[in-house]
Amino acid sequence: MKHFRLVTLLLMAGLLLEAKDYTQKKEVERFIEKMVKEEHLSRWELRKFFMDVTLQRRSLGIFNPKYRQNSSRKGNKTVPKEGSWTRYVRNLLSEEKVKLGVEFMHQHRQIFHKVYQQYGVPPEYLTAIIGIESRYGAKRGEYPVFDVLTTLAFEPNRRSAFFKRELIAFLRLAKQEKFNPKKVKGSYAGAIGLGQFMPSSYKHFAVDFDGDGRRSMQTVADAIASIANYFKKNGWRQWEPVAERVNYQGTRYREKKTGYRYKYPQSQLKGLKVRYAWNYKKPVHLIKLERTNYDELWFGATNFYVITRYNHSDYYAMAVHQLAQRIKRRYKQKYGEILR
Repeated sequence: MKHFRLVTLLLMAGLLLEAKDYTQKKEVERFIEKMVKEEHLSRWELRKFFMDVTLQRRSLGIFNPKYRQNSSRKGNKTVPKEGSWTRYVRNLLSEEKVKLGVEFMHQHRQIFHKVYQQYGVPPEYLTAIIGIESRYGAKRGEYPVFDVLTTLAFEPNRRSAFFKRELIAFLRLAKQEKFNPKKVKGSYAGAIGLGQFMPSSYKHFAVDFDGDGRRSMQTVADAIASIANYFKKNGWRQWEPVAERVNYQGTRYREKKTGYRYKYPQSQLKGLKVRYAWNYKKPVHLIKLERTNYDELWFGATNFYVITRYNHSDYYAMAVHQLAQRIKRRYKQKYGEILR
């Protein structure tokens, strides 16, 4: 009886793992044949991998509402209304995040210097990306990447085609870099390493910066250089600004469409005044950050748009920018220089 109760409690808590043999799916058998024929992978190894997959329900719940766990309400307390930007950056711009970023940047300053010389991306932005994506390497993900990608590729969800392509890229990467795909941990969506690259990003952006013959987002040098390469190939412009806050009349901005998808010549943005020096004459994006009682409005330059290529979100790109600027200021205060 006690054993039964324990099992019941574990099931309710979602702690028991559900193992599946995906070779029973005809779609997976066809996928295996494709990988054997086109990528020259071992049929025996692939079948072994797919025969023992732990269904990743939490990952699946992100892309299929059917698998989401219902969250219970806690009492009838009224939650104060809060601006979406305030909620978004509560932890991303914390004092601890800034302090750890300064320490990380100083610890690896020689790598950052060499990467800057080659790619022209300031160290504080690369540091901010790593801080947000993996807490400077401390939290790289605890999900088995192969199982995540298999679950999302072959269970019904709105992005199954995308994850099937990522699974192909992951298996191809495992062959090229000579690692066991069943041993790699990552995010709930299959992203890997300090910069949380999806497998398909390796082909175009990952670099072997430490010269060990492998491209690995798990090593600091490769991760820093790969993110810089990602930025450079997406159009990062050295010496140009990223974003600057502007003033406008009122508390809520509704005059023009905002976000990285929209771009305006500055001559069309009458009534908007940049708060500080802004030596940038090209068209800009209008970025709106919703606070509780007002909207912050910012000009976003080309480099701001480049950050959105890493994660297609205005808030994400602005969090990277603001964290980078805080790390830069604190670094200069502590070490008396700007790392370049």
